[in-house]
Amino acid sequence: MAISPEPVAPSRGASSPGRRATLVRYLSIYAALWKNSVTREMGFKSNFLLWILVELLWFGLQLTFMGVLYLHTDTIGDWTQWQVVLLVGTSHFIQQIFQAFFLTNCTQLSELVRTGKLDFLLLLPINTRFIISFRQVDLGGFINAGSAIGVMAYAAHRLHLSPSALQIAGFFVLCGVGVTIHYSLMFLLSSICFWTVRAQGIVWGYYNLFNIARMPDNAFHGFFRAFFSFAVPMLLVSNVPARVLVGKLDSPTPVLVLLLMGAACLAVSEWGWRKSLRQYTSASS
Repeated sequence: MAISPEPVAPSRGASSPGRRATLVRYLSIYAALWKNSVTREMGFKSNFLLWILVELLWFGLQLTFMGVLYLHTDTIGDWTQWQVVLLVGTSHFIQQIFQAFFLTNCTQLSELVRTGKLDFLLLLPINTRFIISFRQVDLGGFINAGSAIGVMAYAAHRLHLSPSALQIAGFFVLCGVGVTIHYSLMFLLSSICFWTVRAQGIVWGYYNLFNIARMPDNAFHGFFRAFFSFAVPMLLVSNVPARVLVGKLDSPTPVLVLLLMGAACLAVSEWGWRKSLRQYTSASS
């Protein structure tokens, strides 16, 4: 039995009230998903608290590692110690926001395909990618993201920074673009499961590369800097927002590149998802 791909989206000529009704419907669905996530997390409080503690310890180890590096040098490229602390905080903030919204959902796609549970989601009168991407929320990610903001605020205090409202707004917008890039690429990699059935190894391999994001871009040169800025844009998504906050941008080019990368990754991810979905004929076929 072949499964029809996506529910038909409203046409561009749809009335404005119709679009508002669709938006309200999706927001109500997302609110219900949040409610389910809170109920699930509170049902396993010890596990919830344990993972928060593990993430805090890992964050502390990252900061300690950078502190050890600066016992032997004053700068890495043109980054001073507290600037790098702010960069590590930025990287951790982006990672935790991504983890809160998307990590669990992306890693579970292959299981949905393998077990046939995707059949049920495809039959729902809602965009399939939406329900797959937002089924679960990791509430601990928001708490850990708050710890990253605290570290960034302390680093900014040590650097005597007084960022303007525009800089702060730009920082959070660019962090959002970074989360979008990570989501798009990980969802694209997860879609490989339509051919291989299991793709967790590839997905977690990409996630482990997040550790590179805490390094200053000046620590890399040549091929490796280009590769981790564009092919696997770990450096780009963390260094650009941090540079905006500390005022280290010489031109708007990096910001424009990051915005273009975000749009391109989202478009490629959607193309890959639709192409992959056409390969799926349901678990009962």
